[in-house]
Amino acid sequence: MIAYLSELEAEDGLAALVLSSTDPTALCAGADVNEVLDHKGGVERMHEFSAVYTALEAFPAVTICAMVGNTVGAGAEMAAACDLRVAGDNLKLRWVGGLLGVPVGPGRLTPLVGLAAARHLVFASPVVGPEEALRLNLTFDVVPAADAHDRAVEIGTQLASRPVPNVRRIKSMFREFEETERRTLKENQLLMNFQRHSTGLPSGGARR
Repeated sequence: MIAYLSELEAEDGLAALVLSSTDPTALCAGADVNEVLDHKGGVERMHEFSAVYTALEAFPAVTICAMVGNTVGAGAEMAAACDLRVAGDNLKLRWVGGLLGVPVGPGRLTPLVGLAAARHLVFASPVVGPEEALRLNLTFDVVPAADAHDRAVEIGTQLASRPVPNVRRIKSMFREFEETERRTLKENQLLMNFQRHSTGLPSGGARR
């Protein structure tokens, strides 16, 4: 995924990118905390997650996420890193990092939903359904799960019908005004320090 984003980043004529799943029952459930990894493997895994977050935030075209079913942990973070989100009617969106003490969530969530809501989503870790996602402005469109990908592509196609440089310029303005690059960089630094020097994300019992 990181390599694919890097390849597409070089395409100046690209107006939008859709992030979706081949299975409407789930987008992404995040890290497998039962995966057996040594300390080095745990750090490498966290580095890859951080690299994905960075690549999505920095992507010059508008990113559109089709959130379906289980969109949990890193899946929720990737969705929050996108510019626009379409929700399937089976959405189960959840930030679970706080349950494991992982320093992730505030950087991307707070600009989207506000401080009070972001604190609730990270600390309490509720399951957010499609209607709640609408209420929190995490999505502006709910469709049948099987149609979420097509709806996201439809939005991307609409953007592509406009002058692409202008679309990309507006995207860069949002990045600058909301300081999303700085937020993502800081949170990634905290994530890597957590994995390298603190308890780290569970690794199936093989700690160090």
